[in-house]
Amino acid sequence: MIKIIDYGLGNILAFQNMYKRLNVPVGLAKTVDDLAGATRLILPGVGAFDHAMEELDRSGMRQRLDEMVLGEKMPVLGICVGMQMLADRSDEGTQAGLGWIPGEVKGFKGLNQPDLLLPHMGWNDVHPAAGHRLFNELTTDARFYFLHSFYFDCADPAHVAAVSSYGKEFSCAVSAGHIHGVQFHPEKSHHFGAQLLKNFSEL
Repeated sequence: MIKIIDYGLGNILAFQNMYKRLNVPVGLAKTVDDLAGATRLILPGVGAFDHAMEELDRSGMRQRLDEMVLGEKMPVLGICVGMQMLADRSDEGTQAGLGWIPGEVKGFKGLNQPDLLLPHMGWNDVHPAAGHRLFNELTTDARFYFLHSFYFDCADPAHVAAVSSYGKEFSCAVSAGHIHGVQFHPEKSHHFGAQLLKNFSEL
């Protein structure tokens, strides 16, 4: 059972609908009790980093999620700001991140490219690392929908699961063992996104 962490941010309904079309069992978790029975977790997120961290803390699920992901090694997929929350910190705010994958979230503004429009919005090519199971059947011509002004800078290059280019080559997917994150929106990326969400359900 995939549980989508519903702490008030993210396009929860779109994920539910996509998994229902894929015939994959899915449920919502708004409280610690709702997390019972989960075999995989999805952490969505939109908006500002600090606000997302504060809302997750306010949900009361933070400690239990740490136990499930770090202690019980439950697979998790962070999406958009949900991916950024996996990091240690973000240039966007002052709150500490979850620290599940070592790294920092940095802003494209820091590239000092005046002609670079922000946010990075729209479809872009994604180039997965060779053999990564999250991108099974997505190794060629994969395109996903992006909407962001910050990117995940991994402390360990081995944790970069896929890259895209916008002003520079940046990590658009990260992976450390059972912990995964994607900067793009699979729920808005048609059959490419459906395949990625299916792959996560099979990891």
